[in-house]
Amino acid sequence: MKPTDFAKYLTEFLSIYLPNQKNVSKNTIYSYRDTFKLLINYCKIMKAIPVEKITLNALSRELLIDFLQWLEINRHCSISTRNQRLAAIHSFFRYIQAEEPTGIFHYQKIATIPIKKAIKTVVAYLTPEAMQMLLSQPDKHTPNGRRDLTLLSVLYDSGARVQELIDLKVCDIILQEPAVLTLTGKGNKSRRIPIMKNTLALLQNYILENKLDKPWKNDNPVFINHQYHKLTKEGIAYIISKYVVSARQLSTIVPPKVTPHMFRHSKAMHLLQAGVNLIYIRDFLGHIDLKTTEIYAKIDPETKRKAMENLYPDLIDSNLPDWNNDQALLSWLSELK
Repeated sequence: MKPTDFAKYLTEFLSIYLPNQKNVSKNTIYSYRDTFKLLINYCKIMKAIPVEKITLNALSRELLIDFLQWLEINRHCSISTRNQRLAAIHSFFRYIQAEEPTGIFHYQKIATIPIKKAIKTVVAYLTPEAMQMLLSQPDKHTPNGRRDLTLLSVLYDSGARVQELIDLKVCDIILQEPAVLTLTGKGNKSRRIPIMKNTLALLQNYILENKLDKPWKNDNPVFINHQYHKLTKEGIAYIISKYVVSARQLSTIVPPKVTPHMFRHSKAMHLLQAGVNLIYIRDFLGHIDLKTTEIYAKIDPETKRKAMENLYPDLIDSNLPDWNNDQALLSWLSELK
């Protein structure tokens, strides 16, 4: 059986173009792969097109729009997830335009499928008091508690994405002055993050306790589970949720649900509230575009209030006379039945 043009180009797209030419992360490749797995299943189940019959011409603009609607209606995907799937499809057909220019009109029609507008969710973050409460929960007298405290402290203090923390290796940590972490984020881009003194002390103790200071352990993951494998996103989410439960027994300042990414949001907000310039916050978080970082300035009411108080004169007089001294008012009130 002769391979279809779709099979040929999809294989090259996922195995050669994305990793070698675009240098995208493994997670992005996995996400794109999952999009096309869903598309293939959709063609098979809903359109009765077996995988060996799926061609580029069969993937019309109309079919792909129906696929996106199927994701929303039948699979109950959010608009955000729907748009992520569409981004993968757009990327694939932009790639094909250069490889197969004879079908460029067909591919450009697919490229015009619009991103669907979604309601923007409020960025959730913890107050400094809530973060302090959460970080006080691990038991420092047990190995697991010390690991969890170090993990959560690094996650917050570095503003790392959860995958960046999972991928952190021993060789990515420099404990000598100036102490830094090297985080590798989206698009395999690396950035160096300074380690604050309290987090540095936790890391130093953790590395010594777990004998990670040996030269042959340089490529070992810093944080591992009981099977000596590096932690997963689900594993880190479980650790956080465990301490959220115990923290909420003491105070409700910690919200009932805390995700790993909220640590990153919290660090960004705390830097902003401390007066750190957005340019430095952008570089600290590893954002490419400053517009991505500006979202924190838009959602911080306290910083806005302080800025307005500093810039504008106090035009409104809040001083009111004491009504207890108003005899006419007191007489009127006493006559009321």
